[in-house]
Amino acid sequence: MKKYDVIIVGAGPGGIFSAYELVTNNPEIKVAVFEEGHLLEKRKCPIDGDKVKKCISCKTCSIMSGFGGAGAFSDGKYNITNDFGGTLYEHIGREEAIDLMRYVDEINVSHGGEETRMFSTAGTKFKKLCMQNKLKLLDASVRHLGTDINYIVLGNMYEEMKEHMDFYFRTPVDHVEVIDDGYRILYGAGEYADCKKCIISVGRSGSKWMEQVCNELDIPTKSNRVDLGVRVELPAVIFSDLTDELYESKIVYRTEKFEDNVRTFCMNPNGIVVNENTNGIVTVNGHSYEGSDKQTENTNFALLVAKHFSEPFKDSNGYGESIARLSNMLGGGVIVQRFGDLVRGRRSNAKRIAEGMVRPTLAATPGDLSLVLPKRILDGIIEMIYTLDKIAPGTANDDTLLYGVEVKFYNMEVDIDEHLESPYKGLYIIGDGSGVTHSLSHASASGVYVARRIAQGD
Repeated sequence: MKKYDVIIVGAGPGGIFSAYELVTNNPEIKVAVFEEGHLLEKRKCPIDGDKVKKCISCKTCSIMSGFGGAGAFSDGKYNITNDFGGTLYEHIGREEAIDLMRYVDEINVSHGGEETRMFSTAGTKFKKLCMQNKLKLLDASVRHLGTDINYIVLGNMYEEMKEHMDFYFRTPVDHVEVIDDGYRILYGAGEYADCKKCIISVGRSGSKWMEQVCNELDIPTKSNRVDLGVRVELPAVIFSDLTDELYESKIVYRTEKFEDNVRTFCMNPNGIVVNENTNGIVTVNGHSYEGSDKQTENTNFALLVAKHFSEPFKDSNGYGESIARLSNMLGGGVIVQRFGDLVRGRRSNAKRIAEGMVRPTLAATPGDLSLVLPKRILDGIIEMIYTLDKIAPGTANDDTLLYGVEVKFYNMEVDIDEHLESPYKGLYIIGDGSGVTHSLSHASASGVYVARRIAQGD
């Protein structure tokens, strides 16, 4: 039987930073990390754009799972703010949340990110420009590592950590049980490991597993929202004024028609559009790189509308999944459409896209997003694009590409206290799997916070 002081389930940002902080404070502590995906260097998506052009639904998606979690191949943006990215501050306080995010930034910089730039919205002229056009630019400082430097940082952290703890890759955990002096982690063919403290950090891709654990342990939960929308791709020069100064601009618009909030999300200057596979559903996302050799002529970003259901229907993620499955059914995966075709009420075809000014960075199926997204959401996105056109002329060009659907699934909000501890003493639930954090920086900060609580003998 394996026995540890602490077992961490999930090697995403929360799990990594909790493990790092645990062994930094106490090198003698016995820690194990269980991860259903691969070691970082073995995480390879088979899509190569040549022989394999679309998602083939691997058993374990290397984009979503493995060391680094879904954030490993993201754009590597660490936003230092309480304005978005989660509600960690509601549990631990605003000042401590910001302090922990800054500490995470220091760790990233010291492990390979020293040449990257910190952007900030402080004092920018774009805040006024947005307000003049009924848009709100959210405040934040953002460290942009890029997908390439983020990979280096994660690799350096793993090399530093691997001799001080046990990593179990390609080892999904089946169950978590409460025992007399702690917790038992069951995995494989009847194997198990025991621990005094357990940290669960399974991210968004672990939402169904997290729900199972909460049901088995009778941990209260409540439904969270789901974000639905599209990923916009256009020539990088159109948004260059904003991205050169801010890099990541989180802009919110309240629509006139329905008074829904539409927001920009995950802006990737000179980036690429990519597939994601979450629980067998193919959706769209975006990446970008710090190195100029991998940059493209396009910028992409998401436009999302949040939906939160309560009574009588509570399954927000199920609603998002059904829309994403409809897209997969119609397009065999992700659908792409020219903005001009969408507003004219016609589906896009390969010929019109090929003749356009925007060269797609993802091989997607030309189609009609109005057959997939609900009218209310699509109307809000169209209204937002015309409004963005006022601060970034050219956004509403006919050739602007829209990929759908983009869905951000949020875990149900798990019942945890101000210390991110469940009703069971010593069982902590952190990161995006808790429903509390929705970003790299917040998830990482939650890991540091819990590790310090344990190190202090909590």
